[in-house]
Amino acid sequence: MKIIVIGAGIGGTSAAIALQRLGHDVTIYDRIRENKPVGAALSLWPNGVKVLNWLGLADEIAALGGRMDKMAYLDGRTGETMTQFSLDPVTELTGQRPYPVARAELQQLLMDRFGMDRIRLGMTMVGIDQDDDGATVTFADGTTATADVVIAADGANSRARAYVTGEDHARRYSGYTNFNGLVPVDERVGPADQWTTYVADGKRVAVMPVAGNRFYFFVDVPQPAGTPYDRADGTAPLEAAFAGWAPGVAALLEAIDPATSLNRVEIWDLDPFHTWARGRVAILGDAAHNTTPDIGQGACSALEDAFVLGLMFATHHLSPADTLSRYAKARSERAGELVLRARKRATETHGFEPGVTEAWYDGLRTETGENILRGLVGNVTGSPTSFGL
Repeated sequence: MKIIVIGAGIGGTSAAIALQRLGHDVTIYDRIRENKPVGAALSLWPNGVKVLNWLGLADEIAALGGRMDKMAYLDGRTGETMTQFSLDPVTELTGQRPYPVARAELQQLLMDRFGMDRIRLGMTMVGIDQDDDGATVTFADGTTATADVVIAADGANSRARAYVTGEDHARRYSGYTNFNGLVPVDERVGPADQWTTYVADGKRVAVMPVAGNRFYFFVDVPQPAGTPYDRADGTAPLEAAFAGWAPGVAALLEAIDPATSLNRVEIWDLDPFHTWARGRVAILGDAAHNTTPDIGQGACSALEDAFVLGLMFATHHLSPADTLSRYAKARSERAGELVLRARKRATETHGFEPGVTEAWYDGLRTETGENILRGLVGNVTGSPTSFGL
């Protein structure tokens, strides 16, 4: 079967690899001209890692992933440790170690494994049509491509979404802006094998280890949508937002080089919906379930999409439309649940309901790790990869 995948991100490329491994003729089209992903890194929890293992990338992912053995929350103002505990139970309960990874390195690995000769960059999709014989994609340069199936993994601002669902889905601003990037590991910020998070005033400063003796940092600042920012300002907004915070936070801000690794992203999500397929066309990843990063499941959920899509193509052969419909039914409920779980978590941690956030801070000071670990494992429980969990 001939298949077009729109989008060379994590979800699109992993889906393309899965379909290619089943013997299908797959081509990826993406509007980017080179591998410059939005966001410096991402957290691959066991459900996401298991998909990559299934795609034959276990050794490569282990090499890219940071060694994250512990987790700790610190008071953002004083630097006092509120709670610290081992992440070993996550691995023991799920059967797989989690790995924070640099996004560009993961994306390049997936693109290389799929085959760069089968990826057409600089191609912006502007339309989709289909009939009984196939589906046709039209690109901004006027060219078209036709296949038996189109999988649109074209991101949060998907053009394919409205075509598939028949309606516009307005994204919802989450209430905060995220700054992220990569810096060298600095023990003043946190141990090299620990996910360290400073919290206070509804704000968050966190680092995770990735390969190459680096920290992936992500910093959340509650603020209105559309707050002005000029890249020439560099870290000035962060220095203002975190003035007077703990020495570890100051050390992190000093280490950030805005010229090489500082991204700023307003965080939006989508209300869950369940129409993911229309005939020979289906959506995948952020196009289908754009979420906030508050439970670290965005990329993992896209990888679950790829896993289920591959299973459906391997086991259902009545028609392309039937296969895609089964994929949508198998995925939309769980993916939507994760979107709402992340939204709830954002409210708890970012001070949108001050009493709730203060209660969370109080709870962290007596937390043994049990409740947080239950939540982390709970995000994986119910994954299609979690046989035996």
